[in-house]
Formats: sequence, C-alpha cells, structure tokens
Amino acid sequence: MEKPKFKTVQEVVAAGEGLPERYLHAPTKDSESQPLNGLVPEMDIPAIDLSLLFSSSEDGREELSKLHSALSTWGVVQVMNHGITEEFLDKIYKLTKQFFALPAEEKQKCARETGNIQGYGNDMILSDNQVLDWIDRLFLTTYPQDKRQLQFWPQVPVGFSETLHEYTMKQRVVIEKFFKAMARSLELEENCFLKMYGENAIMNSRFNFFPPCPRPDKVIGIKPHADGSAITLLLPDKDVEGLQFLKDGKWYKAPIVPDTILINLGDQMEIMSNGIYKSPVHRVVTNREKERISVATFCVPGPDKEIQPANGLVSEARPRLYKTITKYAELHYKYYQQGRRTIEAALI
Repeated sequence: MEKPKFKTVQEVVAAGEGLPERYLHAPTKDSESQPLNGLVPEMDIPAIDLSLLFSSSEDGREELSKLHSALSTWGVVQVMNHGITEEFLDKIYKLTKQFFALPAEEKQKCARETGNIQGYGNDMILSDNQVLDWIDRLFLTTYPQDKRQLQFWPQVPVGFSETLHEYTMKQRVVIEKFFKAMARSLELEENCFLKMYGENAIMNSRFNFFPPCPRPDKVIGIKPHADGSAITLLLPDKDVEGLQFLKDGKWYKAPIVPDTILINLGDQMEIMSNGIYKSPVHRVVTNREKERISVATFCVPGPDKEIQPANGLVSEARPRLYKTITKYAELHYKYYQQGRRTIEAALI
C-alpha cells in the first residue's frame, strides 16, 4: 500500500530547509570501502556497431563475439550506428532539460496520482523507513499506444509528446535488432528471444532529473538495483557522470561515449539466456555542483508472456537455472524498494 507522497527534490531544494533525514543512507561496509562520493575506476565495455552485427564478414563475426563477451561479463554495452541521428538525440536531451526547468505548477499538471506509477514526481513510498532517492522523474508508458495515459504527457515544452512518440518508434527498430543480435551471438534462431518478448511488449520511458545534492557522501540518486525489464535503453547525461555498475563486489563508472545508446540487460533477459548473459546491479550517485539528467526506456515482455530459459541454452552441461515466470515486473518494484534481488525468486 502506498504511503503519502513526499515533496519532489526540486521542492525540497527550493524550500531551503536543509536536507530531510528521509534521504540519508546509513553507513555500510560497502560504503566504507568505496564511499558514495569516492573515485571509482571506469568500466571496460566496448562500443558495439549495431550495423555490423548482421554482417557475415569477419568484422561482423568479431562484433558478435564482442557483444557476447560484454553481455556475459558486464551485461552492458554502448551501441553505435544505431540509426538514430545525433540531432534527434540532442532534441530528447533538450526537451528533458526544458521540462524539469518549468515552474512547479506547470510540471504538476502531469503529477503522478497515488497508486499509479505513471506521471511526474517521485517514486512510490511503500514503507515508513524507505530511504528516498535524490531524483525527480517523469514516467510514461509509451508502447503499446493503447496503454498510453496521455493525461500525464506534457503539453509544454511544445513538441515533447510528438518527439517522444517518434523516439519510441525509432527505439522499436533498435530493440528488434538487438534481440536478434543477442540470439545470433548465442547461436540460436534469431527470433528466439523476440518471440518470448512478444508483440505486445511494453515500453516505459523514464525521464530522470538529479538536482545538485549537498551531501553526495550520504545521499544516492538511484539506489542499487537490477532492472526488471528484458533490456533497458539509456541516454545518460552527456557531461555529468553518475551511473555506476557493480562487478565482483566493486563499483565502476560507466564511460560517457558521444552518440551511443547504452543498453543494459534486465533480469528477464538473464532468465531467457539461462544465466549466460548478466543483469547487472547499478546505481546513480549524486553530484554536489551539477545537475544531471538521463532518459531510460525499459523494455518489458508482454504480461501474457511466459519467460523461461531458451531451450537451446539448456543441456546436461548447463542445467536449467530458472523457473518459468510471468508478470515479473509487478514483483520487481516491491523487491527493489526493499533492496532485494527479484531474480532470486526465479531461481530453481
């Protein structure tokens, strides 16, 4: 059951009343060895050329091998030559910044209602002791089109809704290619994952805004979690770092690579790949001086779809690791706020 909504972070900052305790994280052993605002090494992940993944040339085979290596090691890749122009991606960044710079009363026209994840504001508070993330967000289901709740789609800035529709359609092309490439990289029939993902798969876009934070050592932008999606497409801030991934108990920062889309796998893809490909735990840290934005699109299999390890990836040598699951995303949010990994519930 959702608890009463809290102020947005921008409202907290504007009020000038100091930092509410609801945002402060208690120290942990992890934060002692790697402080929230400490320096972390950069991930060594490749930029994958999407246009090469379907080539039968030596370069194409090498690119597929790079994809396999990155997804089985990190669960994350940067994708270039994805077919969406730099000018169009710049337009998405610009509209995102313009929306969060609007007066509070204008943004409140898109405010999230109690019990509904869609709309502007902050995430649902499910318990009295839930530590809040230092983030304001606009969360919109963009596909299928009949699932759109247009009352939450901004009319200002002008062109926001039309551009988001266009971006959604462009992303659908990238998503289909990426699922096929993953299947090819595992020597499966190329539509294998797409069939499980389904025709009625859901796309949720989340526009994130992280204001400058007075205590980056104690406050987190987005708490550590793995995504409940199949895959997530992310446009990180082009100038300000903050996104970090966990590997072997250590945090690493994601590199900023111009004109690429970062794609990380979610739990449902780890299940479909029978654990060969990883759904990485990640977080966003805060910055004392600079605001930061990002735009994430979560690609979630249709609610009617049964998600399970692909038959071609189960053998005596590699037994099946996961149960057949449905409606995984519904369970995921509850686990996320408790700081637990949902995928553990799917293990056999």
